[in-house]
Amino acid sequence: MIKKTLLVFVIAAMMLPVPLFAQHPTHEPTTQSSVADVDPQPLLAQAIRLKEALSFLGSSLSKEDERRLMALQLKPLTKEISKLVQDILDPYCLALININPESRVKVLIGSAKTTLIQNGWVSYLVKVNNEAGVTAQLQVESPNAATPLYAPSFDPHVDAKKILTPGQVANRFLEIQLYRNRPMLPHLSGLKLEYAILQIYSKDAGQREVELGFNVGQGTQDIGFRNTVNILFSITPSVKIKMHIKDDDGSPTMASFLITDGIERLLDDSVQTIANADLRLVAAQRDLRPNFSSSKGYKVPPTLVGIYPLPSRRVAAYDEYPDFFFQPQIYRADGEHVQLPPGKYNVTVTRGPEYITQKMQLVVPAGVKDHSASFQLKRWIDMSKLGWFSADHHVHAAGCSHYDSPEEGVKPIDMLRQAIGENLNVAALLAWGPSWYHQKTFFTGHDDPLSTTKNILRNDVEVSGFPSSHTGHIVLLRLKEDDYPGTTKIEEWPSWGLPVFSWAKSQNAVTGYAHSGWGLEPAEPTKQLPNYVLPKMDGIGANEYIVTVTQNVVDFYSAGDTPAPWELNMWYHSLNCGFTTRLSGETDFPCIFDERVGMARSYFKQEGNFSYDGYVDAIKKGRSYISEGNSHLINFSVNGLEAGTNESRLNLKGKESVKITARVVANLPEQQDQSGAAIAQSELTEQPYWSIERARIGSTRKVRVELIVNGASVDTSEIIADGKWKDVSFNYPVNRSSWMALRVYPSSHTNPVFVLVDSNPIRERGSAEWCRKAVDQCWKMKRGNIRAQELADAEAAYDKARKIYEKIIQDSSDK
Repeated sequence: MIKKTLLVFVIAAMMLPVPLFAQHPTHEPTTQSSVADVDPQPLLAQAIRLKEALSFLGSSLSKEDERRLMALQLKPLTKEISKLVQDILDPYCLALININPESRVKVLIGSAKTTLIQNGWVSYLVKVNNEAGVTAQLQVESPNAATPLYAPSFDPHVDAKKILTPGQVANRFLEIQLYRNRPMLPHLSGLKLEYAILQIYSKDAGQREVELGFNVGQGTQDIGFRNTVNILFSITPSVKIKMHIKDDDGSPTMASFLITDGIERLLDDSVQTIANADLRLVAAQRDLRPNFSSSKGYKVPPTLVGIYPLPSRRVAAYDEYPDFFFQPQIYRADGEHVQLPPGKYNVTVTRGPEYITQKMQLVVPAGVKDHSASFQLKRWIDMSKLGWFSADHHVHAAGCSHYDSPEEGVKPIDMLRQAIGENLNVAALLAWGPSWYHQKTFFTGHDDPLSTTKNILRNDVEVSGFPSSHTGHIVLLRLKEDDYPGTTKIEEWPSWGLPVFSWAKSQNAVTGYAHSGWGLEPAEPTKQLPNYVLPKMDGIGANEYIVTVTQNVVDFYSAGDTPAPWELNMWYHSLNCGFTTRLSGETDFPCIFDERVGMARSYFKQEGNFSYDGYVDAIKKGRSYISEGNSHLINFSVNGLEAGTNESRLNLKGKESVKITARVVANLPEQQDQSGAAIAQSELTEQPYWSIERARIGSTRKVRVELIVNGASVDTSEIIADGKWKDVSFNYPVNRSSWMALRVYPSSHTNPVFVLVDSNPIRERGSAEWCRKAVDQCWKMKRGNIRAQELADAEAAYDKARKIYEKIIQDSSDK
């Protein structure tokens, strides 16, 4: 047990459970002189606020010093009071700052004992003798707190100026912050003497020398390095927590852990600071991106306050476990560990959407080197036992939120841990523009050797950051060769999409568009689905799909990571023209979403043993559905023909009423919480785009299962989203060739069954006319970025698409 002479810690009764590690090391007797001629009333008032802030931070003054400080409030406000306040607070000071009348800053080392704790925060005081009466913010800096990584980047090669060596990263082990939240002030008050709270976090243990510098704005540093001090710290190792993690069936597994103490140390109370903060510091505290980047009222949710281990000091390339700096959670397998200081923590554990999220308190005892904690996971559903496996075809190891230094993205093993921790059976790890030349070295045309019998990782390609990207990003799965013929660098690839598709299909790849909805926003606002407003065609989603779908080179159409009506409208119209592209779910991690992989996913049923070939073949055949994981639509059949079998084609002789059946399950909290209500009330164009909360009927626990025929919702069945399977069925009179699907909107969507009457193709005149006009809009928006030498071939392909739609219009004229 740590003696009080070494460690003092008092917790305010009103506080949330916080770490019990200490944060005021015992001080040595001060020898510094007091500042004279200080008004006692404001100094004492600030000292009382200081006491309250330190208590909140878990870094209280000693009980005796608190008693002495509070007793001063009862005495006359004489100059002696100012001296007594300094006598109490000075021993806690790590640094003594003097701001001379010319606003030059000089720093000396204080008398506080220089001890830190690994993976924990220690709070010190800083004494400020403000002779200039400045009211600017006091700033602290240290080369040991410099960024240990560079992110984000979209360059195919890392910038040489950003390359960090292992030694540089190892020397950047600190996070330092001046505490500016209430009851403290964000700026200096202008009083001749005041104190600030300096918080220091170290990811290392052992002895470390730290350089600290202070200023009150550019150019205020004193000459001769007098605004910096060098301090040798002794850093106590934290407690090694061995984690025993069991799956629902008792087998060892990996899971996601969010560990917090509820104390905000990095951000102050102002929205402006949150919005403008260093991305590296706050990336893990973003909830959903649009809320962070565009909402002036964004506040960090309580669940993301006080995260351990500190995300901003995580470096996957060198840490024992590859935890990502932009995620609040960590992933650990049974038998692995996490280093935590003694204290009380709030732990949230889960393993993807098929699991029940559990919250518990973890108490790490003081005075021990090792401790253990057990976690029993609980499922609400197990789709793999029913033969349905999950997959995300759009995951990146480089670019967007990933760093490009100290390494160009992360390793495949790092991404496999993410997939296993989210119970994602298949992850297609796509090399793309950022760090392309490094990431493509992992491409083999086969499963990554790290793959297991339950989790497959495959390195494939997204054509993004390439000359054709403006026409729509392309996902290429099961490639045998990842370099376009005749090219040695990205800039030499085609400047439009069809040649890329044709090349990929020549090697039996499975192809589709990424983040389909980008660029498909209707030119005029509408919530109707389907709608006949032309899309803008100004983005990087399935824009040129309107052309390439007519050439039979597109196998799947992505959904789940852009606004659902933008995605589905184009897809519905193409199906109404008789094309048979299937849906596939994606996250585009860590670009559109960086919270976790598999936020939108496909669930597929394959023939034979679990394999990547089985997965892509199931996607191509439509033996799959998409879901964000909280609703499921399986065994969808029309007259007994299940989607994805027999080409999903049901032939009828003449008009006939058909029976549609499926097994459906959905899972919603019985009572909608604040987060769920916020999602339900937000626009469909705001993240998360697909969510079971959007499907909730009012404040009930029910959702609608809709029967979709040629894009229109023609019938519904309400079910209780209680996590229990329901059998649903519909009867529908088929008068003409149609496609049918089921959806829980926008949470899950089946692939279609094509019901053909007398072998006639599906033809909807309105959709064909919409598609014909959309070709012109796409050409108008894309032609300017197609190379002159490729323009004739592109124009011919667009003309061919126009003729195909005109023929469909003609064929459907009497329908």
